[in-house]
Amino acid sequence: MLIRPRRILGFALVACALLCALLANIIAPYDPLRSSIDLLSPSTASHLFGTDELGRDALSRVIFGARTSLLIGFGAALVAMVIGAPVGLVAGYAGGRLDVVAVMIIDLFVSLPGLVLALVITAMVGPSLLNLTLVLGLVMWPGVARLIRGQVLAIRENSFVEAARAAGGTPAWIIGQHIWPNTMRVTAAQFSVSVSLAIFTSSSLSFLGLGIPPPVPDWGGMVRSGYDFLAVNPLLSLGPGAAVTITVLGFYLIGSSVE
Repeated sequence: MLIRPRRILGFALVACALLCALLANIIAPYDPLRSSIDLLSPSTASHLFGTDELGRDALSRVIFGARTSLLIGFGAALVAMVIGAPVGLVAGYAGGRLDVVAVMIIDLFVSLPGLVLALVITAMVGPSLLNLTLVLGLVMWPGVARLIRGQVLAIRENSFVEAARAAGGTPAWIIGQHIWPNTMRVTAAQFSVSVSLAIFTSSSLSFLGLGIPPPVPDWGGMVRSGYDFLAVNPLLSLGPGAAVTITVLGFYLIGSSVE
């Protein structure tokens, strides 16, 4: 794998987000849930991003918000892989009617707007960290299945797969030993892109009021709450908005740089 500038930049941005999530207790200057009488303070030396309407330090909440966003991102991408990868592998290798049915189901889900579908399901099951992770995973799995199926259709025609069939290998053994390993690079790239999509979508849902319930620090919810005070302190929205942008860009650069 060649070292490319955008890959290095992507890893650097993601590393920053991971460090914030892992070392939040050390990095954050204040308790993100602690209120004070210093309401809607502008940027100062003691509060670089100012304070929100409850007197909580905005920078500390942005740092702790990395935990929530990354948990949702990685969790949703993992759910999408667990569902989509087997469907794509089996449909692409088996072909025939099974492939036709799988493609019809995948196309049905793909035809529905992802954000709207996540919005409807989240409104039905209620907003929480677990529900949001599962909903986003269910929304994203068709894209994973379609991508892996396309890879399998090309790989199954290779001579080493034909040799494995001739040697008496079962479909499950051939998929596990020959097909799946040859899709790992594309699968890893798709996983990274899925994490970025999940973080962006969860932030959008939080902005619409269907994300993680307060007072848990959440970037999308912070953008929404800070929107009402843009004239007082724009950093209340710009800070978490920048965090979403940087993290999503980092994962996207990693995924798009895999060749």
